[in-house]
Amino acid sequence: MTVSTSTLLPLAEPTLLTPAEWEPLVAAHAARVDELVAGHLERRRRREAHPVEDFLFTYYPTRPNQLRVWHPGPGIHLLGAAQYEGRRGYLYADGVARLDPAEVERRSDSIRWIRRLLAATLNRQPQFGCFGLHEWAMVYRLQPGEVRHEKWPLRLGAEGTDQVVDAHKIGCSHFDAFRFFTPSARPLNVLQPTREAQPDLEQGGCLHANMDLYKWATKLTPFVPSALLLDCFALAKDIRTLDMRASPYDLAPLGYDPVQVETPAGKATYAAAQREFAARARPLREHLVELCDALLPVR
Repeated sequence: MTVSTSTLLPLAEPTLLTPAEWEPLVAAHAARVDELVAGHLERRRRREAHPVEDFLFTYYPTRPNQLRVWHPGPGIHLLGAAQYEGRRGYLYADGVARLDPAEVERRSDSIRWIRRLLAATLNRQPQFGCFGLHEWAMVYRLQPGEVRHEKWPLRLGAEGTDQVVDAHKIGCSHFDAFRFFTPSARPLNVLQPTREAQPDLEQGGCLHANMDLYKWATKLTPFVPSALLLDCFALAKDIRTLDMRASPYDLAPLGYDPVQVETPAGKATYAAAQREFAARARPLREHLVELCDALLPVR
């Protein structure tokens, strides 16, 4: 489901939804969340870790119960929605819930920074030649017991994994991937990303930059419409699957066939998937920029 840009534009007059109009939207949103997180919740009940999908709830701190809260977005007022009374980011008065303009102002610096990053990424030429080697650089020359997903063996073994890194040019542009490189791998990267330089380096072909659309959407909550937030979550979930299929770990017992990026065929498969994800990510990134502009119009 894709969010219409019309829901993100500043409105001269707010749209008032009655309970008969907004309650089905709440129910549909909850059903979509339940479908997206069902596997994670079932594993959590069994206390069973998962090297692929847990990332969406550990690296990204939003919990399933937070995802289930429906947010209408700017310009939408909800009649009789008393459950929003006292919720951060909302005002509830005269039986109507709406976003709190004071909360927007309090977070204006963050909103402007997010907009700057997203807009810069939109305007930069996507790159499709990294082949997911960031995950390989995160285990490069580590000793036994130091590997992050130590329960899962390296598909080529430690020596074979190191040989793949040594045989390739590493070109990671994403700071939050680069910061997990091993000390031995960091000098091998053709870029040396920093947090300060993030808006100058991020590009739309990067899997992690596109996964992070979910992070930026959560940081814009409650202002971001929940349909847009879940579109970003669903994209992040699909990207994470490719990210780990292309990693050095052997996850075949979990049903993940490897994308063998050390081979020409694997590189072609990875780059093609990157392009598809970049195409999915672009309209979501555009919507988030529009949302920031709706919240903080240029004055």
